[in-house]
Amino acid sequence: MSHLTPVDGDPLVTIGTAHNGPDGSGNGGYSAGLLAERLTTPGGPAVEVTLRTPPPLETPLTLATDGTTLTMSGRQLVAEARTVDLTDEAVPGEPVDPATAQNAEQHYPGHSGHPFPRCYSCGPERGPGDGLRLFPGTVSPGHGSDNIGNTVACTWTPGPELDDGTGRVDLRRTWAALDCPGGWSSDIQGRPIVLGRMTAQITASPRIAHTHVVTGHLHAVEGRKVLTGSALHDADGRLLARARATWIALQR
Repeated sequence: MSHLTPVDGDPLVTIGTAHNGPDGSGNGGYSAGLLAERLTTPGGPAVEVTLRTPPPLETPLTLATDGTTLTMSGRQLVAEARTVDLTDEAVPGEPVDPATAQNAEQHYPGHSGHPFPRCYSCGPERGPGDGLRLFPGTVSPGHGSDNIGNTVACTWTPGPELDDGTGRVDLRRTWAALDCPGGWSSDIQGRPIVLGRMTAQITASPRIAHTHVVTGHLHAVEGRKVLTGSALHDADGRLLARARATWIALQR
């Protein structure tokens, strides 16, 4: 596959240990956002990113000039991306008001047990300013043994360390914010999952020091695959971003 061959001039990027998901690999949303930000901007098209292997930390990765692939030495494919159309896809769930979302955080399952407690997006062991500290709890329970339709929510007030220089959050960290709340709409405690594919569209970047609400919605469980949606609204209920994701349950 010729697109896996690094081309002279292709930049190198490194996912630092601060942006981990599971210990030893990159946060899925953040890693996917590294590619997405080469293909789109806030207000631009949606991007689908497929993670082919756990993104390694502190390892120089070749980012194709056209933004479509991320590879390790030896041409091992880490991730690939493409623009897609989300125009006809419904936003998962309804907006949740900040007070309801804040109350749901008290029931975040990760407070009592988390398979990846240092996760950049949702790890409770990350301190303020060190991680996003997104702690979604259920606001509308689902049905059946898999709890299909479960909706979770939490608040998010981006701190100054996330300022991209314009008073807003950059795209890769916005992808990270959309990542884990979707996953927590499923039973991550009882059945740990990792991100396999994420498609997101950012309409407007979140504002620093302003309260937002992130929601996650469980669409389906198909064997080891878990299908979710997530959305980011401002405090007035205006949609800023949305995503869908496919997660893979870890082998026990």
